[in-house]
Amino acid sequence: MSKAFTSETEPDDDDDDGAGAPALPRGLRNYMTPQGHEALRSELLHLLDEERPKMVEVVHWAASNGDRSENGDYLYGKKRLREIDRRIRYLTKRLDVAVVADPSVHHGNEQIFFGATVTVENARGEQRTVTIKGVDETDPLRGEVSWVSPIAQVLLKARVGDEVVLHTPGGREVLEVLTVRYPAPR
Repeated sequence: MSKAFTSETEPDDDDDDGAGAPALPRGLRNYMTPQGHEALRSELLHLLDEERPKMVEVVHWAASNGDRSENGDYLYGKKRLREIDRRIRYLTKRLDVAVVADPSVHHGNEQIFFGATVTVENARGEQRTVTIKGVDETDPLRGEVSWVSPIAQVLLKARVGDEVVLHTPGGREVLEVLTVRYPAPR
């Protein structure tokens, strides 16, 4: 088929992570906490050892039933296999470039590094607590932000008592660092 009849907007399966996770900024390391690394590794092993073999079995059974063009089990199974394979590729790539950084080595330190839980206060007296984590392990609803996020970037290297300036869509905001905590060493 001529290239003229192909879509140029079709996503490349290798670039899609299947989960809507943010892309890792080019040239930056993929820092992760030990817990985040273990969670991704567990998900990968679950997909490889349990979910994918079950789906391969379903697709094999459905294919043996005859006409594949109208076989819902076969069509869904093939689609699900592609999703699983895409997620496996994504997790493998992320784990291959992961740099595990244990935040407990900074326990008792008042300077902000990766893995810190930081409480800040703005000029209106409103406090906010964030934990700086890896790109793949954030949960904004729980106050977990990526180390490449704007708030983390202005907080990194600051100390308790320092004031930092965060540029937001609503304008400039001055934040004072109130506390810095790290998990205790095991």
